[in-house]
Amino acid sequence: MLHKRSGRHHTREQTMNILLVQGHPDTGEKHFCHAIAEAYAEAARQGGHEVRRIDIGTLDFSVLRSRREWEGAVVSPDIVRAQQDILWSRHIVLVFPLWLGEAPALLKAFFEQVMRPSFAVPALESAKSVRPLAGRSAHLMVTMGMPAAFYRIWYRAHGLKNLKRNMLNFVGIKPVRLSLFGMVEGRDATPREKFLAEVKSFPGKLRE
Repeated sequence: MLHKRSGRHHTREQTMNILLVQGHPDTGEKHFCHAIAEAYAEAARQGGHEVRRIDIGTLDFSVLRSRREWEGAVVSPDIVRAQQDILWSRHIVLVFPLWLGEAPALLKAFFEQVMRPSFAVPALESAKSVRPLAGRSAHLMVTMGMPAAFYRIWYRAHGLKNLKRNMLNFVGIKPVRLSLFGMVEGRDATPREKFLAEVKSFPGKLRE
């Protein structure tokens, strides 16, 4: 199933269209990323927001291998629906684990498929071209085994900065907020409970 649509009826000023992208590629078992996505979606719906969800691991698409494919290969139905959801949204939430300092390869392959020249990438011949997806904001929620402060200070979060600047900002998605959840692989459940409580507070801070 590509996405789920839900929400309560409120006035337009009180609601926001939110696209929740759960970026953990493993469909064989539940991970903390799934719990974060479910907690956020539940809180957002309770706040009156409209929510659609995409689970990367369930989608059917190929990995692009050349510029020729990126510019002209046929777009799969799942990717077309994902593009429609992006256009529908005003706020995009990305939830994924940190793998080798960056987002999982399947999530990046998804964005390479979605961000086609005909959809998201501004015309290269015009430096002043309008960013096609301008007007949308984003929030990256990233889980990791190391302490979050260590990733920010020692590694300077370069992999996530590239995702923010070179992809999201490039197509007009800004501002982009970043939340890091470190040390999620230990046996102690306390940090996870604290993180989920924090996640549930995020939708209440959104403003149309």
